[in-house]
Amino acid sequence: MKLICLTLLIISGITDSRSEQFKVVGPAGPVLAVAGEDVILPCSVKPNISVVDMRVEWFRLDLRDSLVHVYDDHKDKNTDQIQSYSGRTELNHQELQRGDASLKLSSVRVSDEGLYKCFIQSTSWFDDTTVTVNVEAVGRPPVITVDGFDHSGGLHLQCESEGWYPEPDLEWLDSEGVSLSSETTEKHRNTDRFSAKHTITVHERDSKIHCRFKLKHHMLETLIITTSNMFNFWRTSVIMISVFVVLSVIAGILIAVFAHKYKERDQLLQRLKTIIPKALMYLRTHTVNVILDADTAHPRLIVSDDGKQVRFGNTQTEGEDQGKDRFDKDLGVLGKEGFSSGCFYFEVQVKGQTEWDLGVARESADRKGLNYRSPERGYWIVGRRDGRYLARGSSDYSLSLSVDPERVGVFLDYEKGFVFFYDVESCSHIYTFTDQSFNEKLYPFVSVGYRRNYNSTPLIICDD
Repeated sequence: MKLICLTLLIISGITDSRSEQFKVVGPAGPVLAVAGEDVILPCSVKPNISVVDMRVEWFRLDLRDSLVHVYDDHKDKNTDQIQSYSGRTELNHQELQRGDASLKLSSVRVSDEGLYKCFIQSTSWFDDTTVTVNVEAVGRPPVITVDGFDHSGGLHLQCESEGWYPEPDLEWLDSEGVSLSSETTEKHRNTDRFSAKHTITVHERDSKIHCRFKLKHHMLETLIITTSNMFNFWRTSVIMISVFVVLSVIAGILIAVFAHKYKERDQLLQRLKTIIPKALMYLRTHTVNVILDADTAHPRLIVSDDGKQVRFGNTQTEGEDQGKDRFDKDLGVLGKEGFSSGCFYFEVQVKGQTEWDLGVARESADRKGLNYRSPERGYWIVGRRDGRYLARGSSDYSLSLSVDPERVGVFLDYEKGFVFFYDVESCSHIYTFTDQSFNEKLYPFVSVGYRRNYNSTPLIICDD
């Protein structure tokens, strides 16, 4: 009889043990989590028996201090939990009755990426499963900015964004969805996020250009339409960038076009400062080889043999060599070559000269007498007189310059009717003639003033 009772107890214990056996199951593949959002890490038992009376542990397999969440004796016990998970983990106690021990992880961080284990233990059985968590952080929407022109007139575009994880793929696409090759690509990791930017040069006008930042499961894209007006705007703005009035116009346009990036005027002006050196680079792509024509020089001027310098100093007496092409009162000289289309640019060193005029002159402009040199008379010039800087218009326009120019750049756009004057050393604007109408050849013009000037410092055409 005792033997029969013992046998029944053993059989009963084996039956109870087998009745408590279960399998812990997780997801079929990695769980994707998005930084800043909540995610559920699946874990349950099969068959779907209650785990309310069991111990549930979640921990990280890839960290030394690995405890993420503990449930035991019908309550959560997280005193030894990893600090970074504090207040962000939760088990649904009602779902435990149905065998679901999934963990809710709130406000996901990039550091949450890793390998997790879900461990469930009863009084007589235990099992576990692993869950791989991949995190993606979607960065800020990409921003495309116009970054100037190249020497061939192509529009430089730069696209940038930050706050991505993992490292994003960058892509340019044309209006047909065809991938375009980036010219430069830069990526940087700041703590746990990536910032990136890439550039491209576009020559096609009225085209849609897309910039795409892409992760495995997420993508952000923006586009810009390269209109003819944009090409014209940037081509003009890099030239006139330092003029106060033009700055105001440019600021208004840029704020309208790029308001999503430049929300403060200070930020905008800081951006414009980076464009000025590029403006000078653009101007220099139109540099021409100016050689002064000694046959047009006032008799008391000395033009160097290479035609690159002119200075006062000839002792020739008045009345000698007064050819029809020469200046007879103004101590001026023209360049040998004239221009009747396109753009041209040249630079003149004026350092040390107390009186000077620079600019362009119409081929038929009068060179005799002390006629007022103005656009109406075929001269577009700025200069220095009696310590003052002046632009020659219908009347002299006084210029307020912060520094004395030592090297002046002169740029002409024949078709658009622009003549610009730049202080090369300080990268600042001097004066602009706009909305002019040209109908004959224009020649470079330089002068060391009038007959009263005895400063022998040369004006030098710069080639470098």
